[in-house]
Amino acid sequence: MSLCILAAGKTVTLTVAAFTLAWTHSVEKTHWQEDWKVMPSGLLIAEARIKGSGAGMEPPEGSVLRDGWWIYKPKMAPQRRLVLAASGATSEGWTLCTVQGCRELAKAAGDATVLEPCEGSSQPR
Repeated sequence: MSLCILAAGKTVTLTVAAFTLAWTHSVEKTHWQEDWKVMPSGLLIAEARIKGSGAGMEPPEGSVLRDGWWIYKPKMAPQRRLVLAASGATSEGWTLCTVQGCRELAKAAGDATVLEPCEGSSQPR
């Protein structure tokens, strides 16, 4: 499978089966991480982690606290696409990591990045 990253009118294709999204909550300033799988049916969240808790980010029932992270498996159907937008309330954007390395996405306020499975070919565009 391939993941397509659409930003600023350009598309980057990563040949990966999974990726991790990480970011800092704009109000609580705590770290979040989500592990995603790239599937033909869409992007499927496999696991999520929150470093602490606070307003609007209470760990859901069944979460386990391990090494300071609340870890849980979200109950969500595969998503056709993810739209990442920067609020400008933190000094960083979203971090996307794969086996190929990490890259920062949507750092400036108003920046938006779309993640979705690439249709058809797994070749870079």
